[in-house]
Amino acid sequence: MTKAGIKEQLIGLGLVSGGLDSLVACLLIQLQGIKVIGLNFKSPFCQYNKDSRLSECNLNLFQEKLGIEVHYLTLKEDYLEILRNPKFGYGRNLNPCLDCRIYILKKAKKYMKQINADLIFTGEVLNQRPKSQHMKALKIVEKESGLERKLLRPLSAKELDPTVYEEQGLIDRKKLLGIKGRSRKIQIELARKHGLLKNYYACGGCLLADKHFTNRMRDYLKFTEHIKIEDISILRVGRHFRYKNSKIIVGRNEAENEMLLNLKKPTDLIIEAKDVPGPITIIQGEIDNETFNYASMLTLRYSDLNKSSGQVIFGRDYAKLNNEMTVEINNVEILKKYIL
Repeated sequence: MTKAGIKEQLIGLGLVSGGLDSLVACLLIQLQGIKVIGLNFKSPFCQYNKDSRLSECNLNLFQEKLGIEVHYLTLKEDYLEILRNPKFGYGRNLNPCLDCRIYILKKAKKYMKQINADLIFTGEVLNQRPKSQHMKALKIVEKESGLERKLLRPLSAKELDPTVYEEQGLIDRKKLLGIKGRSRKIQIELARKHGLLKNYYACGGCLLADKHFTNRMRDYLKFTEHIKIEDISILRVGRHFRYKNSKIIVGRNEAENEMLLNLKKPTDLIIEAKDVPGPITIIQGEIDNETFNYASMLTLRYSDLNKSSGQVIFGRDYAKLNNEMTVEINNVEILKKYIL
């Protein structure tokens, strides 16, 4: 602070996903002499690009290229409640895009006050996403989050009404952009010009927009009364089956087998084929003889067993799978009937 009580440098809080748009938005604000702090929301629904040579979600670029410190907040159970009944509905699958943006911005608004930031901005681009970034949607998000005329979108600012930051002279509107649509040509050119990227590696996306994951998430919401954010990770792993009131999860490979063992709850039952390479199978919920038999058949079906019957071992502690049973694999076609 100066002696007059005025900040020596303004602080802008930018919502950063790790994608190109938020990176360039931070650059534009930084070029106006404003200190930028990034805010990233850790989400179990974020699908990272596994082929990217960059670190998780590319967030290393913000520190390495722009010297921006990134802070993190984690989605809580109140976010999961939004999925049950979003005020503004879903996209094509279970993605509550508008409600999600409103939730995140409300949290960011509170965080902005905590760090004494002067303005808040995002990397959103007008008309880039059909559900959440058309003009009407952008205005709904501003109003519902309590940020009317106080949410700066540097990439599309010239296509939008001026914010209070521009009217107050905190931001030079002439130095902002007027991008709209899905093309990222301008963003890529700017990033390369300032040495931020040689090549553009896209982030993954939202699993809630994925059809197959959506089936699992809908099932989880339907059969789980007390939903927890920690339960979401296991929905990303293995083949999932709903049989009666039980969830059966079968690993696809060694890596998924290990993940299932790490993610299982103490009350979950573990099944494995005896003396035959194959999957780890987890049963959650009610377990009766019929359910156990079905899960055992799945376990043997996806193992290297080449017979019509085999043995499984089972228990709740992987180090002590002391129980075993012989199981007939009959009616192979029905095994996939209950897959999610």
